[in-house]
Amino acid sequence: MNTDYPIAIEGYASRFEQSDQGGDVMRKGAFHNTLQKQKLADVKMLWQHDPGHPIGKWLHIQEDNNGLYVKGLLHPGIAQGRQAIAMVQAGILDGLSIGFKTRRARRNSKTGQRDVLAVDLWEISLVTFPLLPTARLNLVS
Repeated sequence: MNTDYPIAIEGYASRFEQSDQGGDVMRKGAFHNTLQKQKLADVKMLWQHDPGHPIGKWLHIQEDNNGLYVKGLLHPGIAQGRQAIAMVQAGILDGLSIGFKTRRARRNSKTGQRDVLAVDLWEISLVTFPLLPTARLNLVS
């Protein structure tokens, strides 16, 4: 597989109404305000949440009925980007995870989980182990 050119990925960085392994449940609308106020370029694509390792850029971020849907490009001109491309193409790496600041949340008295109602989205990372197991990416041909 040629890694001389950026490769496209897409997937869900977060899903609504599902508890992550930390007990947070993103609720529909949690990303609405941040996506309205923020420039797309301000949401960084990182490697394992490391701000020292950007690996590409997000081209599209959208809240839909299922969660936070994203499309982006991994760049081979960045060493960590080349590594990410190789792992994604080999099917070794497929996790996504979000970095955010909670703006509004409430504790669910029935479940004990935290319902996250509004966030400021900072970054979306490719990760080995997503906190939300269903936050996954796909390689776009």
